Amino acid sequence: MNKVILCGRLTRDPEVRYSSGENQTAIARYTLAVDRRFKRQGDEQTADFINCVVFGRGAEFAENYLHQGTKIIAEGRIQTGSYTNKDGQRVYTTDVVVENQEFAESKAAAANNGGGYQQVAPSRPEPTQAAGDGFMNIPDAIEEELPFKVN
Repeated sequence: MNKVILCGRLTRDPEVRYSSGENQTAIARYTLAVDRRFKRQGDEQTADFINCVVFGRGAEFAENYLHQGTKIIAEGRIQTGSYTNKDGQRVYTTDVVVENQEFAESKAAAANNGGGYQQVAPSRPEPTQAAGDGFMNIPDAIEEELPFKVN
C-alpha cells in the first residue's frame, strides 16, 4: 500500500500549469513544510519540505484557494522518478501525488498565525477561558444561539 497523509503549510503559492492538447489538465506543484514531531540533538531543521503535485480539479482548487502559509492536510501517494538534466547527470525525484487536500485551520486561525488568508473579520466573539474551573466562558451574544440554557 502506498498512502501518505501530510499536515503542513505551503512554503509559497502553488505553481500551476496546464497540459497541452485538446483536453487541457491543470497541474499544480507546491511544497509543504511539515513540522517534525521530535527535534534531534544538534539538528537545526525542525521541518521537512515535501514536494507535492496535484492534477485536474484539485490543481484548480490549489490555484484558487491555496496560498503561501496556508495550513492544509494533503492525502495521496509517493511517486519516484528520474530524468537527465542538461549536464547529462541523472536526477532522481520524489513527489507526493495529492489525491485529496483540505484546509487544516479556520480563516480566523490562519489570520492569527499569519497564514494564507488576507482579511478576516470574526463574525462573533470568541469564547474565553475561565480562570479556575476549567470551563470556557460563553459570551452573551452566543448564548441565544445555543440549544441549551447556560447557568
